[in-house]
Amino acid sequence: MNYLRKIMYHHSHFDGPGSHHGINTFNDYNEAVNEYKKSFPSKADVMENTPDYAVREMLGYMEKMGCETCFDRFDSQKPHCNFGIAGVCCRNCNIGPCRITKKSPRGVCGADADLIVARNLLRWVAAGVAAHGARGREIMLALKAAGEGVLNIPIAGTEKLKKSAAQLGIDTEGKSANELAVEVADILLEDLSRTVPGKHKTLNAFATRERIEKWKDLDILPIGAYHEVFEALHRTTTGTDGDWKNIMKQFLRCGLAFAWSSVLGSSIAMDSLFGLPARSTVKANLGALKEGYVNIAVHGHSPLLVSEIVKQGRSKKYIELAKKKGALGIQFYGICCSGLSAMYRYGGVIPLSNAIGAEIVLGTGALDLWVADVQDVFPSIMDVAKCFKTTVVTTSDSGRLPGAEFYGYDHHHSNISQTEELAKKIIERAIESFEDRRDVPVFIPQYEVDAEIGFSLEYAIHRFGSINVIADALKSGKIRGVVNLVGCNNPRVMYEKAIIDVAQKLIENNILVLTNGCASFPLLKLGYCSKRVLEKTGSKLKKFLEPDLPPVWHMGECLDNARASAFFKALSDAAGKDIKNMPFAFASPEWSNEKGVAAALGFRLLGINSYHCVYPPVQGSQNVMKFLFEDTNKTLGSVMVVELDPIKLADRIISDIDSKRKALLWD
Repeated sequence: MNYLRKIMYHHSHFDGPGSHHGINTFNDYNEAVNEYKKSFPSKADVMENTPDYAVREMLGYMEKMGCETCFDRFDSQKPHCNFGIAGVCCRNCNIGPCRITKKSPRGVCGADADLIVARNLLRWVAAGVAAHGARGREIMLALKAAGEGVLNIPIAGTEKLKKSAAQLGIDTEGKSANELAVEVADILLEDLSRTVPGKHKTLNAFATRERIEKWKDLDILPIGAYHEVFEALHRTTTGTDGDWKNIMKQFLRCGLAFAWSSVLGSSIAMDSLFGLPARSTVKANLGALKEGYVNIAVHGHSPLLVSEIVKQGRSKKYIELAKKKGALGIQFYGICCSGLSAMYRYGGVIPLSNAIGAEIVLGTGALDLWVADVQDVFPSIMDVAKCFKTTVVTTSDSGRLPGAEFYGYDHHHSNISQTEELAKKIIERAIESFEDRRDVPVFIPQYEVDAEIGFSLEYAIHRFGSINVIADALKSGKIRGVVNLVGCNNPRVMYEKAIIDVAQKLIENNILVLTNGCASFPLLKLGYCSKRVLEKTGSKLKKFLEPDLPPVWHMGECLDNARASAFFKALSDAAGKDIKNMPFAFASPEWSNEKGVAAALGFRLLGINSYHCVYPPVQGSQNVMKFLFEDTNKTLGSVMVVELDPIKLADRIISDIDSKRKALLWD
């Protein structure tokens, strides 16, 4: 019996008071959690089975060098805490911490398993709203500052800006791009920070009528992102909201705030300021590292300063300075989402790794400077950087690292006008670091591939002439379905293998795959974003994509889930069907953090199932599990699906897509 089903079976078959709290079934879910933990791979398993041979080589090399990685630390954490995995540990106040056991079925305050699990989950999704919202706020402020002339950055995405302004109800007639930038930014910032209840303008402008009515009926329309995070923390404080159902209602509100402010609002600001991606070809993987250059990695999620760093690093002035110091030039590399954003916007930024693999990249010894901004920058990178004399620079007051140098924005962003000066200091520091590191040994595994990047709804319409061409291919079965395959990485599953296994099974079965963020790195590195992988693609999809399109379309960084949702909406509109009825899916097989919870929830709120190989920490509550895995099918038209085996997960996605097609009479 599936481990999750085993827990729910025991809960539902216990007759007696308190059964829904897991009191008399503690031993059952404890046993099931132990079974789940047995599936966690070891570092030795990763070294033998991860699909990227460059990662295998680097783990072996770093082990010989005595350098620790996240895989070593994951092993040292074993055995993992059963209470934490099940979500039944509460640390919200200083009376505890409390944990739910057979002996103690309630916390000191009386909170049961349902309430504790729900509160913990709500705090996670609130953190996800804050994470994308905080980095989005910086870009919204930058768009406004550029429009006002405070920030010396040209507004590159004028077409996106004009279109977004019109959709938001702004009168665009006779207005300059700078004027529109200020007005659009003001609306996005208002939706982000609204405190007086009012209409969420971005949600109402871009969401479908069917979904808005559904959310209104469920009473989950958000006031604003800040407010919903504020309210989530309020509800989960000591002795406030004691109803797990009401907590989960706020969970859904936070999901909407995440999707329509933190993600879409931030995406509008980014595309308006920096422009849309352009399709291009890049080199990917560690073999693309270049010895002899001033090598700079950009890592994190905030593209504002990164954009200027890349611009200055490509200037004649700094290239000549680098050559005077003995370098062949200056080269940029991408880690996590700042790297992906720079890659598809400026070209020539080589994608190397997601956040989990950052230490591995540093372990090559090839990086002179590491620019770290915010989110998914693990503090452990400082230890590896010190081993290889790599200079680490942080650029945000929200993300400091002990031992790193700081060249960035203050808490108030009062120095945003100094972006150019900060970027110049960082490039100069990189060249100095290059001079100081000439004796550092370099080890570069020789694996690299070409990858196609820069896909978007706008590109698809340009490429095919109309979205109707793709919609017709979907109806006829040339495209069986479309899956947004994204998310983080997690040592609980075989590193990057779940993503590759799911992608391979999907494209074999004529399913078009969209990707972004950390999950996209293995797809980039292992050739799935190349037209060469058409050889491994189902015949119908292959014929539709030939001669020049890959079966996996790279749409950018994790914020670019907004591109996938826009693509889904356009296809649904062209087909004349509601999104919830379309053969779509969202998959994040290796998700690991708060943004991953929020991203999956955002798509489920659209009525699209989410699919995973990692369980959320809800096993201690039968009611919360039932809410996520069953009940939302009735309210939202979608559920969360978890299957530890990635091949079985892909089979489930295909089966569910076929069910959607059958209901649409498209078979």
